[in-house]
Amino acid sequence: MGGIVGYIGTDNAVDVIISSLRKMEYRGYDSAGITILNDDLVTYKTAGKISELEKIIPAGFNGHIGIGHTRGATHGKPETRNAHPHLSSNIAVVHNGIIENYMRLKEKLIEQGYEFLSDTDTEVIAHLLHRTMKDNEACSLIDAVRHIMTKIEGSYAIAVLCTDEPDHIVLARKDSPLIIGLGDKNYFAASDVTAFLRYTKNAVYINDMELVQISPGGVEFYNNDGQRIEKQIEVIEWNEEAAEKAGYEHFMLKEIHEQPTSIQDTYAGRISELEGRVILDELKMDEDQLRNLQRVTIIACGTSWNAGCVGKYLFENLAGIHTDVETASEFRYADPVLCGQIFTLAITQSGETADTLAAVKSTKAYGCSSAAITNVVGSTITRETDSVFFTRAGPEIGVAATKSFTAQLIVLYLIAIHMGTVRGRLTPQTTRDILVGIKQLPGQVQRILNNKDVIKKCAEHYANVQDYFFIGRHLNYPVSLEGALKLKEISYIHAEGYAAGEIKHGPLALISSETPVVAIATKGHTYDKVLSNIKEIKARSAEVIVVANESDNEISKYVDRVLRIPDCHELLSPVLSAVVLQLLAYYTALARGCSIDKPRNLAKSVTVE
Repeated sequence: MGGIVGYIGTDNAVDVIISSLRKMEYRGYDSAGITILNDDLVTYKTAGKISELEKIIPAGFNGHIGIGHTRGATHGKPETRNAHPHLSSNIAVVHNGIIENYMRLKEKLIEQGYEFLSDTDTEVIAHLLHRTMKDNEACSLIDAVRHIMTKIEGSYAIAVLCTDEPDHIVLARKDSPLIIGLGDKNYFAASDVTAFLRYTKNAVYINDMELVQISPGGVEFYNNDGQRIEKQIEVIEWNEEAAEKAGYEHFMLKEIHEQPTSIQDTYAGRISELEGRVILDELKMDEDQLRNLQRVTIIACGTSWNAGCVGKYLFENLAGIHTDVETASEFRYADPVLCGQIFTLAITQSGETADTLAAVKSTKAYGCSSAAITNVVGSTITRETDSVFFTRAGPEIGVAATKSFTAQLIVLYLIAIHMGTVRGRLTPQTTRDILVGIKQLPGQVQRILNNKDVIKKCAEHYANVQDYFFIGRHLNYPVSLEGALKLKEISYIHAEGYAAGEIKHGPLALISSETPVVAIATKGHTYDKVLSNIKEIKARSAEVIVVANESDNEISKYVDRVLRIPDCHELLSPVLSAVVLQLLAYYTALARGCSIDKPRNLAKSVTVE
């Protein structure tokens, strides 16, 4: 995991690359490095964050062409020698991804006399390029890169400098994101568009097995046969300010507070509560196909998987269609039972999650209709599925997903309602009631945010515990999973989410006075059952924090603390409960002094298996 940057232009490349790396530090932050090509390759790299890299770069160091990297370790410890760029004589390489056959390549290169200075898989790329150009003096850098693409297996986005071609950066991509930014006599390459947003909004998204050559005169694109190709320029709607903290202490807190807007933006133009219908022009399936569907298969990882679990209840309840939720990393190695009457729905915030992409690709052989829910226009997943639903949440920089989760839920509601209407499960009045409730969500989320001090005090009270449990039933079960995930991601407290009815089947043995339990007990058809589970837990002397409706005047008799959400339609309560649990996790991590936006060992976009 990590992020790459390349730059050619009229500005100081050191300043541009460092600035761009800072925008991508959420992708990896255990080491960083930069190479500038003037008369020779000059490289600075170090373990630690980008601030550590800046300390070792001499004042006045500059140039107009260079590459940089911020790393999340996959091969080799986070040490300076394993930081990128990696060099072989007159070649420098930065790489995001994993080279799966690197050990075989490394052994052969060692036999040929190459010395390895790192434990990384990336170093084989540098030596392979050097070997290729050494064996054929007429070989250009881009031809050498194209040649080694036939030798390496795995995923990669690479950027390469060579002193033999001092005015070029050559890049290539397979299963790892790569975007080119086009400015006025300034050209950029990065793993994430946020890296160069302050310089240009014109972007070109690179597909698998494509190559790019950047020079002071412009950008050229090639397929893997070496033929020039034309690429479409996308104009990014985000602005740089949207990717900044805007006065908040952390990106995560800013993004939690952006949810009234991101929720509204996600449903805008997609619902008509007066007509009682959902408008999903993005869905490339006609009504007969929707009526004939046998099953929905949701494919996702992490937070997106938790959103998918909410989606399972929605599709089954509202559309009457059996739904499976698959962990992408397991699904791709299973033997799925699929056919043309199955709708596969991939959920990925970045659109670049490697396991989800691979799983989606594997479904194509079965003739399934496919769709994706993603937050990033132009991401790889948008080219792998028949339909794409954008969440319109804007850039999410904090590693722990917040506004992207609730935006994913909104899209799932809309798809489920649309399917339920077409399949004759929902009346216009039922649909209208839910849609009216959806339009009330932004204001209700804002009410939670306005009363966050109650959540903050609760978080501070329990900040030093070692274990947390989260429980819920029905729709609130996946919300409990998401609450536990948020807490463990950023506070490093061990936390587990359970279906409340499963507590007595083992986990109850771990409940004690030192183990707070968060129970999601919003009003609905499982409310009384959750109340019984709370009493079981209280009988074991555990303290119980409950997420409950504002109108619930009874619940406080049975628990230690109550965190309130506004009254809403039963099916919509997961959105509001999720915001409460996000704040609980945030303020717990804040009280513990944790690195909230960049939690240890994690990266925002998981582009490797």
